[in-house]
Amino acid sequence: MSVTSFFSSFLNTVHGDAPEEKQPESETTEEEVAEAEEPSKESEEEEVEAEDDHPIILEECKKSAACASLTRHFEHCQEKVQSGQGFKGEDCVEELVIYSMMHCADACAAPKLFSKLK
Repeated sequence: MSVTSFFSSFLNTVHGDAPEEKQPESETTEEEVAEAEEPSKESEEEEVEAEDDHPIILEECKKSAACASLTRHFEHCQEKVQSGQGFKGEDCVEELVIYSMMHCADACAAPKLFSKLK
């Protein structure tokens, strides 16, 4: 028994060169035509999506008095690394996470975001 026949006993064989079966396109029912002409109420409701307030609130919180110093420290690190003045392999993760810039911004934004939930 070959390896191929062993696996084909468990799995279906798919042939990429096999012709596809085409369904007749001209056969449409009256219901399908009516549905195509009139958009349903559900599809109209799906199209309207609320704007995400998270990025806006997060930026406001980063600029707030509580988080401003941490944000400035992170931005200073980013400028230093991008200009090539940082040490080899520096990536400012410590400033982002350990010095808690994101924690501060998230703690500020969370109550504002949860108050907007329906």
